[in-house]
Amino acid sequence: PFLFFLLSFRSNRPTAPSLPQPSSITKPPHTMLTRLASRSALRVLSNATQSFRSHGVSVNETISTDKRPAVTSMSEQEQFLREHTRRFAETEIKPKVREMDEKSSMDANIIKACFDQGLMGIETAPELQGAGLSFMSSILVVEELARVDPAVSVMVDVQNTLINTTIRKWANKAQQEKWLPRLATDTLGSFCLSEWGSGSDAFSLKTKAEAKGDQFVINGSKAWITNANEAGLYIVMANVAPEQGYKGITAFLVERSNPGLVIGKKEDKLGIRASSTCEVILKDCVVSKEDILGQIGKGYKIAIESLNEGRIGIAAQQLGLAQGAFDYTIPYLMQRKQFDSPIAKFQAVQHQFARASCEIASARVLTYNAARLKEEGKSFVEEAAMAKLIASEVAEKVSSACINLLGGVGFTKDVPVEKFFRDCKVGQIYEGTSNIQLQTIAKAILRAYEN
Repeated sequence: PFLFFLLSFRSNRPTAPSLPQPSSITKPPHTMLTRLASRSALRVLSNATQSFRSHGVSVNETISTDKRPAVTSMSEQEQFLREHTRRFAETEIKPKVREMDEKSSMDANIIKACFDQGLMGIETAPELQGAGLSFMSSILVVEELARVDPAVSVMVDVQNTLINTTIRKWANKAQQEKWLPRLATDTLGSFCLSEWGSGSDAFSLKTKAEAKGDQFVINGSKAWITNANEAGLYIVMANVAPEQGYKGITAFLVERSNPGLVIGKKEDKLGIRASSTCEVILKDCVVSKEDILGQIGKGYKIAIESLNEGRIGIAAQQLGLAQGAFDYTIPYLMQRKQFDSPIAKFQAVQHQFARASCEIASARVLTYNAARLKEEGKSFVEEAAMAKLIASEVAEKVSSACINLLGGVGFTKDVPVEKFFRDCKVGQIYEGTSNIQLQTIAKAILRAYEN
């Protein structure tokens, strides 16, 4: 849209008076620059070709003329998954959204339905009862669920991009065979890192794990833990050697049935109220060495890598939230009449929803790009931080703008947009605050320019 505006502006603006041209210039300057650029490009290509041939490498093997698909284009499988998830969200989740929000409780039937639909083990291999799909598939599911209810979306997101990913990457074969089938079919997981005194400074955590023979005894408490109330498995970060700082942090697999694990206070939140957020208390919680996830002292590495992927999931949640608010608002603007005209035809209104659409599109490109990079095994940390940062800001701006456009009705609970507005705020807080994302991006920029 911006490029179209520029082209229209250039073609429609008044023509400036002609100025005398130097006799040496027979072509417009931009044409000469284009020719120079083309010649330069040809020289580079020619030199590269000669270099390849001198090393016995076929040029056809190194230079591809294949067109790359747009980052937002989807395969038939991805399109089918998106449509399937949208139908499921509209028919099964949507009728219960308001009730779950008011009760601040996730309906057990919704959890079961997500398992039954295969949405809780998207990347898990079929032989372990998962769907065997891609990371991008998880992102599309999270986005579509958030379009209807961001609370259900974050439950599914944490299950796929944090819990399942961590088990797949770091668990040994026995642990994978024990947990991945359960996580795909009937068991929710929780990622227990944050504490009351360690939020953004996550590795200053105080929870300790003391070795006693073939066992460890964990003591401490975790705060703001998603899915804690319904989970059956907890990935707990505890320090086995506090004197070594973050290098002592170790990940443990703790079952809900462990008598040393207790679910504490459930937070009464502004948004995503159906998603449980609780304190998890570990008091003389005994686990065996077989319950160590990965290696002793590698918990910090597990947390960093898992959260980097998880941030793309949160970006997808925020993207879906913004789209959900937008999708509700536009039909209303087309129906609502003032001054004998649908308000969608007022230029001032059009400018607002046009801008919102541009912002949603920008968040989508950032989110999908980060997901595709991760899928291709390329570096994606900076891009994930950008996606989460921008998508969470877009969610707030778009949901707020939609309330304004809806007017008085937008301020009531009779329409879902006020809930989207409440739900969006946490996107700038959990899985790394916006300031943490900015810091990650800044460090990546400095590294690039130092090199």
